[in-house]
Parts: sequence; C-alpha cells; structure tokens
Amino acid sequence: MSRNNNVRGPTSALTEFLRESGITPTTIARRTRTRQVEAQPVAGPSNPRQNQAQNDAGAGDDENEEAQEYSSDHLDESEEERPTAKKRKLSKAAEAKLKAQEKAKEKAKTKKKGGDDDDYDDDEDEEDPYNALSKMWKDTSKPPVGSFEDCARCGKQFTVTKYTMAANPPPGFLCHVCAKASGADPFKKPAAPRKRKTPADKRTVVNFEERRFPSLASLCIQIITRHIDDVEALGDLDAINKDQLSKSLARNRSLTSENATLFYNVENERLTFYDATKLTPPTFSSLAMLNPNLVDLRLDYCGRIDDETFAAWTQGLPNLKRLELLGPFLVRPPAWQAFFKAHPGLEGFLITQSPRFDFECVRIMVDSCKGMKQLRLKEIGQMHDTFLECLKVYGDQLTRLELSYPGQPDSLTENALIDFIRVVGKNLTYLDLSHNVNITDGFLFQGLKPHASNLSTLILADLTGLTDAGVAEFFDTWHDAAEIPNPPLVEINFRRCPELSDKALTALIKHSGKELTYLNINQWRFTSQEVLKRIGLACPKLQKLDIGWCREADDWVIKEIMERCEHIQEIEAWGCQRLTVQCPRKRGVDIYGVEAHAQLNA
Repeated sequence: MSRNNNVRGPTSALTEFLRESGITPTTIARRTRTRQVEAQPVAGPSNPRQNQAQNDAGAGDDENEEAQEYSSDHLDESEEERPTAKKRKLSKAAEAKLKAQEKAKEKAKTKKKGGDDDDYDDDEDEEDPYNALSKMWKDTSKPPVGSFEDCARCGKQFTVTKYTMAANPPPGFLCHVCAKASGADPFKKPAAPRKRKTPADKRTVVNFEERRFPSLASLCIQIITRHIDDVEALGDLDAINKDQLSKSLARNRSLTSENATLFYNVENERLTFYDATKLTPPTFSSLAMLNPNLVDLRLDYCGRIDDETFAAWTQGLPNLKRLELLGPFLVRPPAWQAFFKAHPGLEGFLITQSPRFDFECVRIMVDSCKGMKQLRLKEIGQMHDTFLECLKVYGDQLTRLELSYPGQPDSLTENALIDFIRVVGKNLTYLDLSHNVNITDGFLFQGLKPHASNLSTLILADLTGLTDAGVAEFFDTWHDAAEIPNPPLVEINFRRCPELSDKALTALIKHSGKELTYLNINQWRFTSQEVLKRIGLACPKLQKLDIGWCREADDWVIKEIMERCEHIQEIEAWGCQRLTVQCPRKRGVDIYGVEAHAQLNA
C-alpha cells in the first residue's frame, strides 16, 4: 500500500540543489542501469531471429523489472521484501564493477546515518568533484626535506628541514629567522600530553587504627544489636553494658519505639540514649511512667519531644536532678517553665539547640532551681547579655558552665562576660565560651586571670580575636597574678584560633604540660616544626591530640610524640600534608587523616 504524504526530513543545501536540478536517486539509478546494459555485450546464438527474440525478451524483462522497482506501490517496501529480479550472466569485469558500486552505496548509507550534514564528507579514496577544489586550497602538505622554498614573509630562498613551519596565515612556509620572529620556536619539542590524575591518585586518606581483639562482652553486645528486634528482655545486664549497648544501637540508628522499652526499668536511676531520632512522643511519655526513679536523664537527637512529653515528665519524674538534651526544638517556653517549677532540686541542666528557650525561661529556672551546679546553654538562638545578668544569682556555686555558639555570634559582649566571670568564676572547673566573637585578649587578663582559680578544662574555640602574644602572656603570668594560682589544666581546646602560633603553644605547654591529657590546636597554621616537637617533651600524660591543619607537622613530629607520650591513644592530623604513609606507628595509637599524595607514594 502506498503512502501519500508530503512529510520530509531536514536536507542539506547540496541535496536541495540537486533536487531542483532534476537529479534524484531514481534518475541516477536509471542512468546507471542503462550504462551497465550498454557496456555488457551478451553472447547469443548464431540464429539472428533467435537473437532478436532474446533481445526483445530481455528488453521486456528490463522494462518489467524497472517498472516493478520504481512502482509507487512498492515504495514502502524494504529491499529485502522486494522480489528479486532474474539475474543474467555477467562477465568478470562487470561483476567486479558491480561489487565496487555496491560498496560505494554501503559507504554512502553509513554516512547518511550520521546526519544530512555529513553529505559533505567524502571518502578519502574517492574523488568528489564538488569538493575537489576546496581540497586543493586546503592542501598544506610539507615539501620534501632538502628541497628549496621561498619564504612567504621575507621572500628569501631557504632549504626545507623537518623544523620548517607553515606560514600563518597560509599559503607558503617560513624560513627559520622569520619563524622565530613570529614568536614560535621551530626547535621546541611538543609538550607531552598531561596525564590526568585519577581521584584515587589525587588524595588518599589513611587512618592508622589498631584492630584490637574484641572481648566476649563486646561480641555479645554486637550480636544483641544485630538481633535487637528479636530480644524480649535484657535480663540482669549491668549499667555499664547497657550503656555500651545503647552506643552500639546509636551507630546504625537502630533504637526504635519497639525496642527502647528494653532499657526501661522501675529501678533505673540513670538512662542514656545516644540517638533517639526514631522515638515517638508516646515513647518519651512512657519513659517517665516506666522509669519513675530516674535521677539522671540524657537524650541525644530528641527532636520529637513536644510539650505533652514535658508535661508527662513534669509529673512522672519527681526525683530528676540532671537533664541533658540535644535538639529539643519543639518544646515551648510554657513547658520549660512548668518543668522548672516542678523540679526545684535540679542541679544540672544541659541543653543544645533549643531556639524557643527565652529569657523568661532563664528567669523561672533561676527562681525555681536554686541549687544549679552544671549549666549548658549551647546554640540558643535568643541568647543575650540579659541572660548573664539573670544567671549571676548562682554566684560561685556553678562548677560547669557552657555558653557557646549563640544564635548571633556577637550577642554576648566582652564586658558582660568579664563581669559574669567575676561573679561565677571562683569554683568553675569546666568553662566553654566558644564562638563568642567579641572575646579578645582582654577577657583573659580581666576575666580569667584574676577570677578563675580551679579550672581544669578550658575551651575557647573559634575565636578570631585572640592573639599569639596575648595568649602567651596570659599563660606565662596566670600562676603569679591570681590570689590562688590555678592548677595546670587537664584539657585545653583552642581550635580554629588562626592567630595563635609558636609563642602561645610554648607558654601553654609550659604552664599545663605536666597534667595535660587532651590538647586541640587545630588550624594553628603557622606553628613551627620545632615547637610542635616540644609537645612530646612537655606533655608526658597526653592521651588525645589534634594538630589538624598545622602545616609544619610531619613524620618527625609524630615520631617525637609517639616516643615521649607514653599514654597517647589518638592523634588527628587532617590537613597535615607533610605526613606520609611511612608515618611512625605505635601499638594502641590511632592516627586519623594522614593524606598521602601520589608523588609521596612513589
């Protein structure tokens, strides 16, 4: 069945020109067949009548074949479906010519598959009259070496060598003098192609962790964690192993509302969930009913706690003295206030990320909970100087204080913090004021030096206002300036204080090196290798060290720390690009963040 439509695909300019001139595939095929018939004499019988009859029959067959081949009724049929015409016997020369023509057709078909624009592309072995002229102009083949050519620029005759360069713009070639004058070096070797590094070669991070043989208890905890949904009761599991099981469940976030009840017990006085993401509000409410004697409660990632949950805790946890929460976003001020009024004996209140905790909540807490000793208000969006004025009521009874990472980094002024430390700093053992950007060296000299005498942990991270000379002078004079000298610090964290360097580290380890167990000097970029080596000499009790992004740290620094610090357990060295995979190792010590580049591995 024939199709009658005028839909055509995109065509090139050459195809359109040929069509307008009356040159179509049909006419080309007819001419080809006519030439083949004329060029092929067919041997016949000696009888002229029989020869004439055969010719008439042959002509009739040709007409029938041609009519059948170009009939409009067979246009939609593929070549395979068309009936094959009777083949006549051909000479060897004719067969070779037909084969060549078939090959040419196949090449043309493969080119057409690439698009109509490929009609201009020609086979290298065939001469196309349409682009022969353009090929002649583009021909820039180099003359043979040793021949003579005239320079296209200066006109002088020169001998062609393998270094002769073509003129730009063409045509012609340049002598060596003119080639150099044009800015090109004819004797320059071509640059080798730059090998692209694979991602594995660009950066390889190696962590040296010792694989310790697990204990029987740890193996049992792993099995319980794997089949926690099939456990009906934990039995007489002690508090230490319950805590380990809770940590194990937090690693793969396996604690759910169904298995959380395994940790509930009327006799519980302390309960810790390190990942409560999947617990629902009813589960939190049942926690108070099934653990009525809780004294210490810690819940991390408890973002689904709401006002109803706090209302259940207000009534169901009368003995609660310490509450630690990470992420109670949904709790509103009235629920906080009711909780404080119902727990006047609260001694520890540590919360992180509570944007709705406001000044009124602080005021009710201070009025209701008179015996507060541990206070953490971290990442509180509404933190302000007025909070400090209200918290001064606690005086010197506070032993742990964290007012870090406020919603606005400059919400607490330096003068307000100095006045606050003057009131509450006497008995503080733990102080964290990280990311209060208004803190400068003045806070150290006017706040900590005269009024802090019992600190064992000092965390002042992300403070760009501290200087190397100021921190060095503070540690050098801290012992002599205070009425009661502060003992050496046990934990120090000055991470991301970019101005601190050699002087500050020297004074720090001189003051607290003998008792120091944890030191974090991450991003002290300009600390020298010599001073970093002193850590091993001055800190014999050091257990954990973070020297990430200290650019001068290398294998020799790690070696010195390994040999001198007998109790070292963990070293973080992210961004220390001088460390190699040959970094010294020691049994029982984990090293994280060693970056080994491809040139160091070679």
